[in-house]
Amino acid sequence: MLKHLVKAMLIASLAALATGCAAPVVNRDYTAYKQSRPRAILVLPPVNDSPEVNGPIGVLSQMTYPLAEAGYYVVPVALMTETFKQNGLSTANDIQAVSPAKLREIFGADAALYTTVKRYGVRYSVLDSVAEVEVQTKLVDLKSGQELWAGSAAANNANSNNNNAGGLVGMLINAAIKQIVNSATDATYPVAGMASNQLLSAGHANGVLYGPRSPQYGTD
Repeated sequence: MLKHLVKAMLIASLAALATGCAAPVVNRDYTAYKQSRPRAILVLPPVNDSPEVNGPIGVLSQMTYPLAEAGYYVVPVALMTETFKQNGLSTANDIQAVSPAKLREIFGADAALYTTVKRYGVRYSVLDSVAEVEVQTKLVDLKSGQELWAGSAAANNANSNNNNAGGLVGMLINAAIKQIVNSATDATYPVAGMASNQLLSAGHANGVLYGPRSPQYGTD
């Protein structure tokens, strides 16, 4: 009897442990974001953790569009870049180290977007070459320095021109053609656009909220 009782308790304990290990679905807390109500956003040059030197430019050049579409005024990239240059700041690390209060004083923006490029470039293999991008970002209130929102996104072109017709020979030919195209063109640039849109478009779970210039402002 005791043996059966111990066995039952052991099974119950294991079941409870397994339940406790299940990762819960976490909904982002937007309280600070909604209280801040940012209207103008300054997109800072991304810090580059990838080996590709063109990564920051490829990402930065495509981050303002989805934010503008979401209903925010975005400080023009050319104006931002030139202003920092005139003040002796040219690297992303130095620029992102400027205090929020100073950024607000210079640009008059309500919030700044801090971004890190984790992956950018083409990964080659025998049968394929894949352009891939991964970015992480956070939105910071320039009045208080408080983080309002954070997110990450990854994208690639692995499914483009993925045709197995012709067996192994056909796959090798398609892979060779794709590698030539990826080498001759900036194949990662449009993938950076995919990642930026995925990350900064409003209207999806845990994404940025609609800005005051959007007719859907205040509905999320």
